[in-house]
Amino acid sequence: MSTYPINDRNRVIRGPKRANYDQAVIHAIIDEALVCHLACGDEQASYIQPTLHWRVGETLYVHGSAKNGLFQRLINGAEGSIAITLLDGIVFARSAFHHSVNYRSVILYGKARLVTDEAEKCASLDALMEKFHSGRSKEARPANATELKATSVLAFTLNNIAAKIRTGGPVDDPEDMQLPVWAGVQPIHLQLGEIIYE
Repeated sequence: MSTYPINDRNRVIRGPKRANYDQAVIHAIIDEALVCHLACGDEQASYIQPTLHWRVGETLYVHGSAKNGLFQRLINGAEGSIAITLLDGIVFARSAFHHSVNYRSVILYGKARLVTDEAEKCASLDALMEKFHSGRSKEARPANATELKATSVLAFTLNNIAAKIRTGGPVDDPEDMQLPVWAGVQPIHLQLGEIIYE
């Protein structure tokens, strides 16, 4: 079973028992999630935005307007960070302090690479279509030259990456176990509905 190397950049400090560096686990979280939060900072300010993401092998891609200010900072060399989170349940404890959530999350740190090779750019955008719906890249009209020029695709190599996962029920203090308060987990499911054709 392959794992990502642990270093000072990706080591989970807070709650290390929930850390997971397994490649298959991290891939599964990235692939299931539909939205990530992309961030970077410079000497002036910090910047963050939600965006779509997708994975091809050991590369995570994001795309946006070629005029996107955050993208421009990443293209110019700012280190990026990407947060991906799936919520799996609300955890109800007997005390307010021990309420929590079950989750699967991935954090990635790294420099972005602007995808300039047209073949890679088109193949990566096809992969995004396939994440939306299997076979979609063969059905939809591909981006034309004007649309490709207006779109930046950024690539991040999957290193300096870690997952953090919480599962299970509440962790109550022993003295709270006899309180007349219910406890448990309310599951949360990501569910796609039926397509409404236009």
